[in-house]
Amino acid sequence: MGGIRYVTGEPGRAPVRSGISLGDSLASLYAVIGALMAVHARDVRGGGEGQVVDVALYEAVFNLMESMVPEFDVAGIVRERTGSSLPGITPSNTYCSKDGSYVAIGGNSDAIFKRLVSAIGRPELGDDPRYATNADRTEHADELDSLIEEWVEGRPTEEILRVLNEANVPVGPIYTVEDVVEDDQYEAREMLLEAEVEGVGPVKMPGLVPKLSETPGEVGWYGGALGAHNEEVYGGLLGLSAEEIGRLAEEGAI
Repeated sequence: MGGIRYVTGEPGRAPVRSGISLGDSLASLYAVIGALMAVHARDVRGGGEGQVVDVALYEAVFNLMESMVPEFDVAGIVRERTGSSLPGITPSNTYCSKDGSYVAIGGNSDAIFKRLVSAIGRPELGDDPRYATNADRTEHADELDSLIEEWVEGRPTEEILRVLNEANVPVGPIYTVEDVVEDDQYEAREMLLEAEVEGVGPVKMPGLVPKLSETPGEVGWYGGALGAHNEEVYGGLLGLSAEEIGRLAEEGAI
């Protein structure tokens, strides 16, 4: 309902989900923003009273939908699925390297495009009138994607990143979670914390965002073990007796 799933996926195929529970995370962030705004209104602006913070999952997602509403309202444009490329921006796509991993490459400005084609050994394309402007390149997007794909698929990711970085062409690896936990930058930014989980041992978890210069914060509690608060919840909140809780545990219900 927020609109993001409709524009996610390949052209001509059914819409796909993002792969994570995006709405839940976004709504929680907006809820925190709302709570901070309410506290500011109460304590700083002198209102003196609290207020209800109302956040809906679909509205949180909808708020990310860029200019889609005015595009439709003024011009009747309904954005469609475009896969891994950006509509009207060429070249800008994701390509598979020789070692089977993916890289994102963007060469949409005229100057960057010339550096890109020079880096992949096709400098003459920088002066080809078919690719003179972004509008021209967009008309020949499939041709350019094929040329770049041919160059990328014959090289390992490390070489692709090195060559294009040296040419000052926007490029980046598409990380798996394994890449993330092994990345030095994540480690240096303290984005990989380690928690001691009862019955499991040390477990890596995401670090804190954002990072404040004077009060950086820390994780005070990672949560209890499975069933650690059964007595408080089932006994204290639901009013079940100790015998009833014990029976549910024996039956494997809790």
